[in-house]
Amino acid sequence: MVDARPIVGLVSNAKVRRSYIADADLARLNQFADFRWQEFNEPSSWDESPQTSAQTVAELTDFARGVDALVVCHGSPRIGDDILSGARRVTFVGELEGDRFARRIDVKAANERGVRAIDTTHGSSYPVSEWALALMLIGLRNGGAHFRKLADGELWGTPQQRQTEPEFAMNEELTGKTVGLIGGGYIARRLIEFLRPFRTKNLVCDPYLPSDIAYAYDFTLTSLDNVMSQADVVVCLVPITPGTHGMIGRHELSLLRPGSVFVNVSRGAVVQADALVERLRSGDINACLDVFDPEPIPPDSPVRLMPNVFLSPHIAGTTQRSRTRFFEEMVSELKRHFAGHETLFDLTQRTLANRRGE
Repeated sequence: MVDARPIVGLVSNAKVRRSYIADADLARLNQFADFRWQEFNEPSSWDESPQTSAQTVAELTDFARGVDALVVCHGSPRIGDDILSGARRVTFVGELEGDRFARRIDVKAANERGVRAIDTTHGSSYPVSEWALALMLIGLRNGGAHFRKLADGELWGTPQQRQTEPEFAMNEELTGKTVGLIGGGYIARRLIEFLRPFRTKNLVCDPYLPSDIAYAYDFTLTSLDNVMSQADVVVCLVPITPGTHGMIGRHELSLLRPGSVFVNVSRGAVVQADALVERLRSGDINACLDVFDPEPIPPDSPVRLMPNVFLSPHIAGTTQRSRTRFFEEMVSELKRHFAGHETLFDLTQRTLANRRGE
């Protein structure tokens, strides 16, 4: 806690300042802190930290000296010990979005200096969980097959067809079903909240999840094989890491029960594409895929033509609201921090190791 009114500095490019910072959230921040913004335009990358010149480091260090908290996003240089050593007032460094592996924050250096490192990249998990629920419902109603028939101009949905055509036989409700979630992070927990009115039985595979989370959210922690073989709907929610790349292959997909639905809103490369296409060719399961490997899906990919597949072009997390939610979440964390409370979304070495699948 600081005695004087704290100053919060945002370090980003102009697009972030324009698109991510809603007036309502800035007004909420201004109730307890002053706000400053410094434009930087370093390249953003999922895989590497931004390469920064000595002049840029000097400019950022000068800016950081005058603030109590630094919030970074696209365009920001890396906040390392060279910056923090000259920013004695800083007690909080936060990443807004797009950097799950802390390319723009040296978490070890921050932690060693007693600086709280925070990550609100989970802000996009809210719309992803909504789209996951939508795809579950679409898959259970065989929506992909019905849409293709209608879009192709067929006369579809006559009383006779409803009684005799197999596409109508795969028409199920979500209520009371067993749902299997691969991954138990922010998206999964939000999705479980959405599932409560449907009274589903929820199975979750996540080796990094403590058992008390399972108790609090009332789900069963179990193995990947159990999720794949026992659920009516399986939803893939894990991030892409060295440990999850290709983790769902022929063996796992063979466990899916006839009539089940497979949903993927995580990353396409988590699932072995050839194995998925092979399993779908059996025709006894439905898949709803927001992601695929590769992306965009090639025009000649067989998955585009499969009647038991519903596709969307990686849109689950790309809502306008999700952009401003990153800063909304960060303001809440800043308020907790400067009021002397514990923050919720800390970045630590353990956090990063979990995300890397170590």
